[in-house]
Amino acid sequence: MNRLKGFRIQYSVFGFRCSAFGLQHEHLIARLKPSAFSLQPEPLALAYLLLSATVLISAVTTSASSPPSVADETMTHGTEAFQRGSHEDALGKWKEAARQYATQGQSHQQSQALVAAARAADSLGQTRHALQLLELASALAQNEPDALWRATVLAQLGHTYLTARQLDAASTHLTQARELITGSSSPALTASLLNDLGILYALQNHPEEALTAFTDTVHLAQQAGLPLVALHARLNAARTDLQLNQPTNSRIWIDQALEQVTTLPPTREKAVGLMNIGLLYRRLLPSLPDFHAPLVLRAAGALQEAVGLAEQLGDARTLSFALGYLGHLYELEHRLDEALSFTRRAIFSAQSVDAPESLYRWQWQLGRQLAATGKLDDAIASYRQATGTLQPIRQTVAVAAASSSWSDEDPIRPLFFELADLLLQRASLTEEQPAVTQYLFAARDAIEAFKAAELRDYFQDDCVDALQARITKLDTLAAGTAVVYPIVFADRLELLVSLSNGLKRLSIPVSSATLTQEVRAFRKTVEKRTTREYLPHAQQLYDWLIRPLEPDLASFRIDTLVFIPDGPLRTVPMAALHDGRQFLIEKFAVASTPGLNLTDPKPIDRDKVRLLSSGLTKAVQGFPSLPFVEEEINAIRTLYQGDQLLNAEFSTPRLEQELRDHPYGILHLATHGWFASDTTQSYLLTYNGKLTINELDRLIGLFRYRKDPLELLTLSACQTGIGDDRSALGLAGVAIKAGARSALATLWFINDEASATLVSEFYRQLRNPALSKAQALQQAQQKLLADRVYEHPAYWSPFLLLNNWL
Repeated sequence: MNRLKGFRIQYSVFGFRCSAFGLQHEHLIARLKPSAFSLQPEPLALAYLLLSATVLISAVTTSASSPPSVADETMTHGTEAFQRGSHEDALGKWKEAARQYATQGQSHQQSQALVAAARAADSLGQTRHALQLLELASALAQNEPDALWRATVLAQLGHTYLTARQLDAASTHLTQARELITGSSSPALTASLLNDLGILYALQNHPEEALTAFTDTVHLAQQAGLPLVALHARLNAARTDLQLNQPTNSRIWIDQALEQVTTLPPTREKAVGLMNIGLLYRRLLPSLPDFHAPLVLRAAGALQEAVGLAEQLGDARTLSFALGYLGHLYELEHRLDEALSFTRRAIFSAQSVDAPESLYRWQWQLGRQLAATGKLDDAIASYRQATGTLQPIRQTVAVAAASSSWSDEDPIRPLFFELADLLLQRASLTEEQPAVTQYLFAARDAIEAFKAAELRDYFQDDCVDALQARITKLDTLAAGTAVVYPIVFADRLELLVSLSNGLKRLSIPVSSATLTQEVRAFRKTVEKRTTREYLPHAQQLYDWLIRPLEPDLASFRIDTLVFIPDGPLRTVPMAALHDGRQFLIEKFAVASTPGLNLTDPKPIDRDKVRLLSSGLTKAVQGFPSLPFVEEEINAIRTLYQGDQLLNAEFSTPRLEQELRDHPYGILHLATHGWFASDTTQSYLLTYNGKLTINELDRLIGLFRYRKDPLELLTLSACQTGIGDDRSALGLAGVAIKAGARSALATLWFINDEASATLVSEFYRQLRNPALSKAQALQQAQQKLLADRVYEHPAYWSPFLLLNNWL
């Protein structure tokens, strides 16, 4: 029997199989985002369902007289590996097939293999690698006459950029793909594109446009006979209506989806559809309280049916999700015995197929349910198992969660904070002081683990691991230093204070919402140089954060406070807190670090240090001039040996050359800078371009291979957004990213002359071996505070010393 020439295409759903009926890529079956990650870690929080046009080459279909080549067989082996869940094996096989096709000069088949490999990389959470593969596939496809294949690759590129939350790039590629297929007879690819565009609009906070796209997807999918595409587009539309506060319309969409799913054959896709339907019914409950009972019954019925279908199919991975979500539904209905039973079954199913992306959720859920029954020790043990299970897949989960929802909330944060809360509760119930201290350290370590993971996710690389491998844990403090570790819970603020005699705990009865409101008001008003509106907020924050510590600070003769701020506290200058008589900086030197285990506390070698000062005085690229930068740089050069790059000399290539050729210990950059929530949008201005944080990392990364790393990175004209906790995280993490021990940076752009005065004084004080970096900054800030022109905290408080304060 002759086999058709060309390739027969299959589309997969994280192991689901949906064969395309026809030749080449004409009949695309849109695929659902991997079920293991398409649902957010918060139980019953429905994620947007991504229908991508990813292709998997399932078989080589040459004529009988032309047997499959070695590359064709490698492709087949890759498909078989992917279908059995061996995604790493599939990635290797498909990349090898791409190499083999390239050797044979078969560029079309090579591009198909690259797209398949990108799908495997994406399923493993390797989004950057997936993008690299797809960019290469797209370059190959551009030389082909087949517009539909070019559109397919562009669509997948757009989809993957959407996964990576690079919305501009996603929009560009999705739009190009849509233009290529205009007027073509490819309803499945068109439907997939419409769905991805809908998610793009949702992520851009345009829910009305998103709803229109999802509605059009449903109509097109129905006309083309693509029931799965229609099903999940309905669910996306339901979620969008819920976001638009239209719960009645949302229920109509879900009811339609439930009616449609009953007509599907018994497959894994149907089980996943049932789960999502159950989850959406559960999400409707707060918005439709009068329909609580029928909605709960429908949610439970859909999830029970998903359990039965998964058991019938022998699909333990899907079964673990269905059981786990059913367990959470019973938990929310306060039926803890049934909840515990379902959750334990979910854990068993996840363990049976080695599914950590499912397992950690149900270990977490079991811990929460055990805590609700008063079994704190068992609950803590389960939480610890969950964090241990999560650790190896943390970045994958973070990427998947980001791609599946338009919320900026970290879905993993509650796991670590709930564990810390349980450990603090356990400490309160313990009488023996050594045991109490042990629980306090364990609570702090839980938050430290989250902070390190948060920075990994922000920078999306291993810079945090590289630092942690280089330093030792900081539990022994120098005399006169106290580390203040605020932990913001929903109902209270906990302060863990490290002193020379150990760790002390104080609980402050202020809610997260109230604290955040006060922090936002303080940040907004402290930047206003002509008013004292900031003062009541500065005093209130002092009362919460510092006043409870005053007896201990006095008893231990503390002169330096190191803050490890959490959440909104990252966005405000602690130096400007006020006790009613004076600012905090008048009593203490102040420093900040994003994590206690992310700090390398070694003093600077003042005698050997060499400085490179760079910056702009002229107005360039639409940014205002910084006329006092030259005065600032000249003042610094009188104190330290070194070199300078000013204005036209300050370019990325010239900076790289200087850093390669000389062993600088201090890099001073006096230029405009911006730190955003998205690290790819953060930059420092050069004379004729912008230096991204990744480029800065690459340049300063040269220091990592020297015996002595960069001691100090100074950014004297940067700024962050008000209320943007993640941009402040980026500011705090820039030294870690760049491999520097310390950074001096500003939260907002300030008066150019004031900045020059303060920075020059900081460097002058830093020459004194009796002073730490934190104390040198304190002296500089106090100098401005004593000047009637610059006494307002808007001038001196935004300067932060980050990481190593010695």
